Amino acid sequence: MIPRLRILALVATVALVAAACAQTEPDPVAISGDVQEGNPSSAGAEEAPDISGVAPDSQDLAAPQSAQLDAVLAGSPGGCDFLDDSSCMLPFPSDALTTPDDTTGTGRIVAIPEGQLANTSGTTLDPTVWNLQDGFSPSTPIVVYIPDVDGEKTGFASVTEIQDSIGSDSPTVLVDLDSGQLIPHWAELDERAENADERSLIIHPAVSLKETHRIGVALQNIKDSDGNEIEPPIQFQALRDNLISGNEDFEARRGAFEVVFSEMAAAGLNRSELYLGWWFTVASSGAIAGDVLDMRDDAFGQLGGSSPAFTVDEVSSDDLEDGIAKVVSGTFDVPLYLSSDEPGATIERDSTGTPESNGTITAPYVCVVPEEALESGEARPVVYGHGSLGSASEASSSQVQVTAASGNFIYCGTDTIGMSEEDLGFMVEVLGDLSLFPAVSDRLQQAILNNLFLGRLMIHFEGLGSSEEFTTNDGATAFDTAEAYYDGNSQGAIMGGAITAVAQDWTKAVLGVGGMSYSTLLNRSVGFDEYLAVMRAAYPDPIEQQILFGVMQMLWDSGETAGYVQHLTNRTYRLTPPKQVLMTVAFGDHGVANVTADNIARTLKIPLYEPTLPEGADDTDTRFFGLEPIRSFPHTGSALYYWYSGTLPPPNGNITPIMGPMYTEECSGAQAEDNVKCEDPHEDPRRQPEIMKQKDAFFQPDGSIINVCEDEPCEALPSDEFDY
Repeated sequence: MIPRLRILALVATVALVAAACAQTEPDPVAISGDVQEGNPSSAGAEEAPDISGVAPDSQDLAAPQSAQLDAVLAGSPGGCDFLDDSSCMLPFPSDALTTPDDTTGTGRIVAIPEGQLANTSGTTLDPTVWNLQDGFSPSTPIVVYIPDVDGEKTGFASVTEIQDSIGSDSPTVLVDLDSGQLIPHWAELDERAENADERSLIIHPAVSLKETHRIGVALQNIKDSDGNEIEPPIQFQALRDNLISGNEDFEARRGAFEVVFSEMAAAGLNRSELYLGWWFTVASSGAIAGDVLDMRDDAFGQLGGSSPAFTVDEVSSDDLEDGIAKVVSGTFDVPLYLSSDEPGATIERDSTGTPESNGTITAPYVCVVPEEALESGEARPVVYGHGSLGSASEASSSQVQVTAASGNFIYCGTDTIGMSEEDLGFMVEVLGDLSLFPAVSDRLQQAILNNLFLGRLMIHFEGLGSSEEFTTNDGATAFDTAEAYYDGNSQGAIMGGAITAVAQDWTKAVLGVGGMSYSTLLNRSVGFDEYLAVMRAAYPDPIEQQILFGVMQMLWDSGETAGYVQHLTNRTYRLTPPKQVLMTVAFGDHGVANVTADNIARTLKIPLYEPTLPEGADDTDTRFFGLEPIRSFPHTGSALYYWYSGTLPPPNGNITPIMGPMYTEECSGAQAEDNVKCEDPHEDPRRQPEIMKQKDAFFQPDGSIINVCEDEPCEALPSDEFDY
């Protein structure tokens, strides 16, 4: 070994060991309580005697290996990760795409190099906004490319075999390097790629990864179609086997790997058996939610205890459902933190980078008022979250009207800007040039604030209840202003977890047919497929498509449940009460992947209603790994309910339900007609009278979750059997 390189490697090792022991700056967002232990642990297990992270005796690379390594490194531009030479950005995520920064909540800052992920017009990703993050998404897909890998021969844990992922003998292992826990996950080869040589391996955490923690990724016993073990790439083999190169930049990273090899060995991973290993840092809560919290606190401070200003513009009493007196629509004012109120606007900031208000935005609202509210008052206020690319008008849909009348609720909704009807044109533009994506995330953060202001408008004595359109026949307010509630379906639930996590005016939310992590669910959503075609036309490389989902998730976190889930029920943000959530899921949903709801429940230890499904409804008995049952009723706290309409179980893989083999076999041609197995149950749960009863019992200051299915599986009638 070259003497000077030996010294460099030794210095790097010592420095990185010291860095691993040092404390980083505290997270700027105040939190309370401890993170619930949502992922099984291998801590306490005896370490096998042959497990070692110790470096073997060093040797110089042989000439052929050295030439091979030099060729790989020559093809890896500065700022890239050299571990996977199929792309500068692989493996993703990786701390190779970060640099140290002691001013952040993690001690690191993202440093994605310029010139990457070009669309067909040659426009590369502008990484400026991404490079303000201090880590990667807690729900990130983990993407790597392995030539010639055979998933079946290797035995990756599928989405219905998550229990197999938390052994140190799993082909894919995720390790929380700060706690030593093994993290449950599933792994899949990209089924969206038409050619086998374009299929990346995608690893999905089955829980939200703990903020600020370092996550180790290990691959081992990777096999080809003949069942033979695949040799690791030369660049990793040189690090694993302590084969010394003559490249100073390469040797500078050796010390960091030595630290992680030891940490992986403590979790039961034998260094000598690894095909590939790396690590990344999860972003802090400050980086993810800090802007929304700053906007919330500043905006409500501007109110000074008053109600948001509002108008009543239209009142309709025609063609309404039984029990509904009228639909009222109007506008309300919210401090604007964007450069304008148009799609494409981004957050305005002061000299310190803190969001700064820029006048006001006039947000629409639509409310449904039941007859009972006008007769006796005491109507409970519910903020309603609309579905994908919808609008406030969904709050007056027939299904919401029936729900409102069933429990004397006044439901009001507003546009979830960023992903509302008016954003559709810009969203299509974004899918063709993902450098525009920061504007989507920023608009979603303004949407969170708009929903919070709507809640305040509904419970403030100078708010909607002061208008004659919301007063009883005796002139009193129609609202019970003790507390507001939240109810969202589909996108309204995916966003609803984020909105509820920062809400100060309600403590209970119903999240219907929702989930988290758009990067996981979009590949699995029938509804998104037509938009995905736009993205695929602009970014035709299947490997880069999967990287881009991970890149988008880094910013999507600030506008959907994935970024807020760790603070949703407890461990709450500053000045924010704990919450309870009732999750209602449609088994086999064609629009929102069931597993993304399960991931919320696993993270928060939300119990699952049992018996969950009728006998024979599923093709596996291991789908609900890590979910404990509800022990008794009435249940105080949060809960996850599955509703079964007869639909086929969701397929394994990153495909939609209608692409699965069971659907192809049973739902092709004439046999699909009137076959309930082939129907999309997405609209079913919200229409069930039993769920309306649950909302009535839950949406109370001391509300609880009642047993509406009477110890039997919850079976839903199809939506087309209702006239609403």
